[in-house]
Amino acid sequence: MADKRTVAILCGGRSAEHEVSLQSARNVYAAIDKRRFAVVMVGIDKQGIWRLCDPDDFLLHTDDPAAIALKPGGAPVVLPADGCTRRLLPLGGANADGIAVDVVFPLLHGTCGEDGTMQGLLELSGLPYVGAGVLGSAAGMDKDVAKRLLREAGLPVAPGRVLRTMPADSRELDALAEELGLPLFVKPARQGSSVGVSKVHDRGALEPALREALAYDRKILLEAFVAGREIECAVLGNDAPRASVPGEIVPSADFYSYRAKYIDGDGAALCVPAELDADTVARVQDLALQVYRTLDGAGMGRVDVFLQADGTLVVNELNTIPGFTRISMYPRLWEASGIGYAELIERLIDLAFERHALDAPRAAVRPGESR
Repeated sequence: MADKRTVAILCGGRSAEHEVSLQSARNVYAAIDKRRFAVVMVGIDKQGIWRLCDPDDFLLHTDDPAAIALKPGGAPVVLPADGCTRRLLPLGGANADGIAVDVVFPLLHGTCGEDGTMQGLLELSGLPYVGAGVLGSAAGMDKDVAKRLLREAGLPVAPGRVLRTMPADSRELDALAEELGLPLFVKPARQGSSVGVSKVHDRGALEPALREALAYDRKILLEAFVAGREIECAVLGNDAPRASVPGEIVPSADFYSYRAKYIDGDGAALCVPAELDADTVARVQDLALQVYRTLDGAGMGRVDVFLQADGTLVVNELNTIPGFTRISMYPRLWEASGIGYAELIERLIDLAFERHALDAPRAAVRPGESR
């Protein structure tokens, strides 16, 4: 077999989804084909320091999703943004040559990882990486921007309003509740995994929900409630993406919260595949691909939609770095579609190399010259 390619898995990070990222990294490492790939595990702590980790022993409290954490220690490293080094370099004196990397698998959910910032660094580093690029990542992460783009493309989204500060008085709160109706959702515009999200059933709960969301983001989205089944569809590919069979989330509580997604194994029933007729399956898949292309998805993505009683579909969001935890839908949907976990990871890495080759910067040319 040819020499292994070295994959750097990035996990942890400074976002509110730090613990989710660690779960995802653990599962991806367990599934990756180690005959084909050598893995370098880089744990990014909550202060933003990159540290080399032992991929076989880098976590504490692995059986507790709420308490899972990076083990202390690990040599601090940096990734130069010079486009040519393509190595993780030590901050100390040991191993001064660093570690050569062929491709990066960022499993960083949320801010400073899924929002285009990490993707920008990886572009500057000159390294291929799994997932959407800078624009797709930033657009997918910002619920306000994403829904503006989807609306412009003629795709169905729920009515909503964006706020950047608390309303000045109660009359504004009254007007918002009347405009969007109750119940409604209040969400930080640039968080994932339902962090900071509240379902507001009555006018008295609106102000606390706004304050909760503003604790996570200075831009918040108020969105009308859509009554319907929660359907998810995984997408895989670059210029010619394909959609998985759809699955359904059936929350046991009021909505699919952070706890239900990642901590409480009984927080929701995951139906894979969803019980849908062939026409609805085709419509969900087609809509998922339209959303993916509209928001400049690449590599992977999970599109979440609502299926209303009359058969109408409404887009909720695109996740550009979906979860890879033990209960995450993205790998489960592909397994149900005929692609196992190890093969899925291999395909994602191959797609990273494909996109890197296609998107390599063109040489600068002065006006009037030909290439």
